[in-house]
Amino acid sequence: MIQSITLKNTATYDNNGITISNLKKINFIYGANGSGKTTISNFLHNPKNSNYNDCEIKWTNDTPYRTLVYNKSFRDQNFTNSEINGVFTIGQATQEEIENIDKKKVELEELKSELTQKLDLRKTRNKTLQNEQKQFKEDIWNIAYKKYEDNFKPAFTGFMRKEAFSTKVLREFGDNISPMLTKEELVSKSKTIFDSKIELYVSLSIPNYQDLLNINNDVIWNKKIIGKSDVDIAKLIQKLNINDWVNEGRSYLKDDNICPFCQQETISDSFKLQLEEYFDKSFMDDITLLNNNYQNYIRLSNNILGELYQIESTEKNNPNTKLSMQSFSAHLKTLESQLNINKELISNKEKEPSRSITLQSIEEQLKVIEQELRNCNKEIDNHNKIINNLTREKDKLISCIWKYLVEENKTSIDNYTKKTTGITGGINTLNLQIDELKSKIRDLNNEIIEGTKNITSVQPTIDEINRTLTSFGFLNFHIVPSSIDSNHYQIQRENGILAESTLSEGEITFITFLYFLQLCKGSISKENITEDRILVIDDPISSLDSNVLFIVSSLLKEIIKKIKDDNSNIKQLILLTHNVYFHKEVSFIDGRTEKCKHTHFWVLRKKDKSSLIQSFEMKNPIETSYGLLWEEIKNRDKSSNISIQNTMRRIIENYFKLLGKYGNDDLINKFSNLEEKEICKSLISWINDGSHTIPDDLFIEKQDVIIENYFTVFKNIFIHTDHEGHFNMMMGENQKNSA
Repeated sequence: MIQSITLKNTATYDNNGITISNLKKINFIYGANGSGKTTISNFLHNPKNSNYNDCEIKWTNDTPYRTLVYNKSFRDQNFTNSEINGVFTIGQATQEEIENIDKKKVELEELKSELTQKLDLRKTRNKTLQNEQKQFKEDIWNIAYKKYEDNFKPAFTGFMRKEAFSTKVLREFGDNISPMLTKEELVSKSKTIFDSKIELYVSLSIPNYQDLLNINNDVIWNKKIIGKSDVDIAKLIQKLNINDWVNEGRSYLKDDNICPFCQQETISDSFKLQLEEYFDKSFMDDITLLNNNYQNYIRLSNNILGELYQIESTEKNNPNTKLSMQSFSAHLKTLESQLNINKELISNKEKEPSRSITLQSIEEQLKVIEQELRNCNKEIDNHNKIINNLTREKDKLISCIWKYLVEENKTSIDNYTKKTTGITGGINTLNLQIDELKSKIRDLNNEIIEGTKNITSVQPTIDEINRTLTSFGFLNFHIVPSSIDSNHYQIQRENGILAESTLSEGEITFITFLYFLQLCKGSISKENITEDRILVIDDPISSLDSNVLFIVSSLLKEIIKKIKDDNSNIKQLILLTHNVYFHKEVSFIDGRTEKCKHTHFWVLRKKDKSSLIQSFEMKNPIETSYGLLWEEIKNRDKSSNISIQNTMRRIIENYFKLLGKYGNDDLINKFSNLEEKEICKSLISWINDGSHTIPDDLFIEKQDVIIENYFTVFKNIFIHTDHEGHFNMMMGENQKNSA
C-alpha cells in the first residue's frame, strides 16, 4: 500500500508542501473545488511527470502497486473515441477451474503476507544492527581514539573519522599478529620514529606516446588522396587540380539532374557513374584512415600534453621535487608548439585530401621529456632506498599500536562482534527466506496468469455494465462489443445507432464510472487480471443528480467492504470529493459504528493560495453541511481570509432563518457600538441579496485582525439573542469547559 504522499512545488502546493501520512486501507479526503484534489490524483496517476519532481510516494516495503485513477482526465481519455478498450475478467469457466484459481489466489495472499512479515522483521533487525554499529563507533572512538590521540595520532592517519576508525579496529582485531608492547614502549618509539620529517616520494608517471608517434609517422600524410586515374573524367579533374572540390560537391548531388555548381541540368547517369568509379573504394579507404588518424592524433596529443602539464604544475609546487623544471618546461613548450603546427597541417589535409603534407617530427622532444622524467624517478628511487628502513620501522610501530588498542579493548570488541555476528546471521537467513518467498510468489502469480488466460473474456464486463444500467433505470442505451474489434466496446441506442455523441454529461459520467469499476476488477490485458492494485477516485459524482449519487456511493461501499475484509485484489482506496452529501453517504458504515481502524479522514483547504491538509484520523469531520460551516469557523486560522466572512454569513442565514423570529434590523440593533453595527450589517447584507456566491468586494484580502473583529461580532449575535448555548455547542466550548 501507499504509506505517505508528499506534494511540493506543484500547482497549489508551495515549497513547504504537504505530506499525507499514515494512509490506511480506506482514505477519505474532503476539499472544496480548487483546494488541490485533482493535483493529488494526477500525481498518483503519473508520478514520473516532470511537474512532480519534488513530490514523492512512499510504499510499504518499497513495493509499488498498480494504481488506477478515476478523475476528469480518465473520463476525457475514455470517451474521446467511438470505441472503449475492453476489460478482461474471468469469463466462462468450469467450477473446478475457478476454484483452482481462487485457491491459488488465497495461497498467493498467504505468501505475500508471510513475505511482508519477513520484510518487516528484516527491517527491524537491520535497524538493530545499525544501532549496534552506531553505538560501537561512538564507544570505540571515545575509549580508543580520544584516549590516545595525543600519543599516537600519526598512527591514526587515514582513520580520523568514526566510521573509518571503527572499521580499522575490527579489521585489526581479526588480523593483527604484531607483538604486544607496553604503552611506555610504544610512546618511546613514537617520539623517535614519528618525529622524523623524512618521507617516501612518489615516482612520476611517464606517458605512453608510441601510438601518437606512429600516427605522426604514418605515410597517409604524404600521400595525395585522389580518385582512380583510368576513368574518363579523371584527366580533367587532375588537370584542373579540382579533386577535393569535386569530392566535396558530390555530397550536394540529388536524384535530379541539376548540377550543384552551375545549377543547370547537366548531370547525367553516365556522369554520376564516372564519379562513383573515380572515387572508388581505395579512395574511400584512404579518406577513412585519414579521418581516423586525425581524430586519434588530436585525442592522444591532448591527453599527453594534459598529463605533462599536470606533472609540471604539481612539481612546481613541490619543494622537494627532483625534476629539472627549467629544462622540462622548455622542452614541453617546444613539444606543444610542434603539436599545434601538426594539428593545423592535419586539419588542412582533412579538408583537402589531395594535398601532400609533412608533419614535424616530435620524437626527439618526446624522448628528451621521457629522459627528464626517468632521471627524476631515478633520484626518487635513490631517496626512497635511503628511508625504506625507517618506513619499515614506522609500519611495524603503527601495527603494534593498533595491536595494543584492540587488546586493551578486547572485551568490548569481542562482545560487539558476537552480537552483530548473530544479528547478521539472522538477516542472512531472512534474505534467503525472502528470496525464496519472492520466487514462490513469482511462480504462483505466473501460474494464476496462465490459468486465467484461457478463461478470460470481455463479455462479463459488458453484461455487468448493462445489468447495472438496467437495474438503475438507464434503459435508452447499452454496451455492445465493437463491430471492428471484439476486445472493444461501443455505446449503442435501442435502435442500433451509436450513442456517444448524444449522451448527456451525466450519462457519460455514470457509464465511465461503471467502466472504471469493471477495470478495477479486471484489466485491459489478460496478464494483469489478478495483480493487486490501488484505487484513486476523484469526484466521481460530478454532473450526476442526487439519485445517481446514492447509486455511485452504494457501488463504492461494496468495494470498501471488500477492501476492509481483504476479499479483493484492490488493496487500498483514496477517495477525494468536494460534495458533502456524497462524502457523508459513502463513508457511512452503520448506525452503531462511528470509527474504523482501516479508515483515515482528511480535510484539504487552500489558504493564501497554498494548499494545506488536516488529519482527523478515524473521526469523520464531515457530519452535515451546517456542521461543516462551523468546522470552517473553528479552523479559521487554516482557512482563507477571503472565504471566512462568507461562511459566517451562511451560518447566520441558516440558523436565524430557521428560527424565524429575528429580522435583519433586530440583529443589527442588538449592538450599541457603531463599528460592530456596521460589521453586523455587512454580515447579514448578503442575506438580503439572496445570493449564494461570494460578492466582488470579498476578493479584497482581510487582515487577521479584521477577521477576528468579524468573529467577535459573529459570536455576539448569538450572545445578544440568547443563543450562546448553540454557539458554544457548535464551537465545542462545552467540551472544553467540562474538561
